[in-house]
Amino acid sequence: MKCNLCPRRCNAERTDFENNGGFCKAPMLPKIARAGLHFWEEPCISGRNGSGTVFFSGCSLNCVYCQNFDVSRGIVGKTVSYERLAEIFRELEEKGAHNINLVTPTHYVHAIKRALDIYRPKIPIVYNSGGYDSVNTIKSLKDYVDIYLMDFKYKSCEKSEKYSSADDYPQVAEEAILEAYSQAGECKLNSDGIMQKGLIIRHLLMPQGTNQAIEVFNWVRKNTPNAHFSIMSQFTPLANLRDYPEINRKITKREYEKVLDVICESGFENCFFQSIDSSDKKYIPSFDLEGV
Repeated sequence: MKCNLCPRRCNAERTDFENNGGFCKAPMLPKIARAGLHFWEEPCISGRNGSGTVFFSGCSLNCVYCQNFDVSRGIVGKTVSYERLAEIFRELEEKGAHNINLVTPTHYVHAIKRALDIYRPKIPIVYNSGGYDSVNTIKSLKDYVDIYLMDFKYKSCEKSEKYSSADDYPQVAEEAILEAYSQAGECKLNSDGIMQKGLIIRHLLMPQGTNQAIEVFNWVRKNTPNAHFSIMSQFTPLANLRDYPEINRKITKREYEKVLDVICESGFENCFFQSIDSSDKKYIPSFDLEGV
């Protein structure tokens, strides 16, 4: 397969077990680092039972601050068949998961659709991506995905290039989110408050990033008024940030409250606010191949 799934359009040759020259380093068969119930997503996703998360290895971005570094670089993970991926969906459903949550799925869209053709759970399918998705890839998911849980990391091309090696990220993310919004429409929750259909747009507040966060929020409020917005305060500086001293710290209470004040004063109601004490390594999952 010559792969052009993500906006980088590497045209890399991907075989079942190898990737020759592609940015994501992912083979064709899905490589998974963990599959299990996860309780640290937004309340309408995790609920009481947990979200059935499948953490895929590899990534189409290169975020220097990534908390899941070994996974996103494709170092950790086990390659499974399409049939096994379908079984994992079934097993998570049988454990009582509120949904099947596909984390960093962009480079495995072909595998996900094939597995869902084998077995489609009776619970919602969540596409949990970094926002760096091509419009055509999002369009191809119309009959497969119920909920889009997408990052909108930057409005600045300079920052997206410096921290994620993607200077086109702002435009790409806007186009992908708008396509997801056109599919998802207004958010729908069941009687237990668990989302069944919709779009949640996340933004990770970074050090010195208050203006960036406000720009992203204002774009969301204007362009996707029926979506939910989630402002995240979990930025956790790890050892790989030594070369980026300007962001090699946690966000401050002042930075956090400045953004929250703007959101609250706007009157936009569909918001989630992450506690500022969520910046802690203990919230990073153990990628030990559980459930794979």
